[in-house]
Amino acid sequence: MTIRVLVADDQAMVRTGFGMIIGAQPDMELVGEAADGVQAVEQALRLRPDVALMDIRMPKMDGLEALRRLAGPGVADPVNVVVVTTFDLDEYVHAALRNGACGFLLKDSGPALLVEAVRAAATGDALISPSITVRLLEHLTPPAPARQDLGELSPRELDVVRLTAQGRTNAEIAAELFISIGTVKTHLSSVQAKLGARNRVEIAAWAWERRLVAPGPR
Repeated sequence: MTIRVLVADDQAMVRTGFGMIIGAQPDMELVGEAADGVQAVEQALRLRPDVALMDIRMPKMDGLEALRRLAGPGVADPVNVVVVTTFDLDEYVHAALRNGACGFLLKDSGPALLVEAVRAAATGDALISPSITVRLLEHLTPPAPARQDLGELSPRELDVVRLTAQGRTNAEIAAELFISIGTVKTHLSSVQAKLGARNRVEIAAWAWERRLVAPGPR
């Protein structure tokens, strides 16, 4: 399957660079470019890419509003959007999480992570890179005091949630909890249903907002 990718960024050099990397992959195709948020929304709705790489700071409409329109709450057929951001924009990261971003990419992360991000988003796996995701989530500024409403999650599900929030892969979670990878996936599916989360990033954000995981190195 060829992964169809849209790149939205107001810097021509960034669009060109991302396009070259995507075009060099045998399983990817660049189907469109957008220089502002208005173009990004229009092209995403018209082209229906498998993945959209979305900058945050763009003219006419910023990437967060474009993201909300393409993947936010209530969108019936959301686009898989990977937000392209810088490390110090805590409030932007949080807004992206709440508005449906399925992953994050730092602009200086390099070609390998870009390719990994696109492939992960295309397959519905929001965990782009454990270290990057954890570093971003650790720098979130919670919008309100920590809440301890843990819903209906079982103790084992909370264990899985905590490890997911630390950026662990399914295999690593299985090894640490002495369960099978299939059981990990079953727990994650149950957690998503109970929390109304659409992916691993939203599960991790839920855990970080409640301070279920202490910041610090893995």
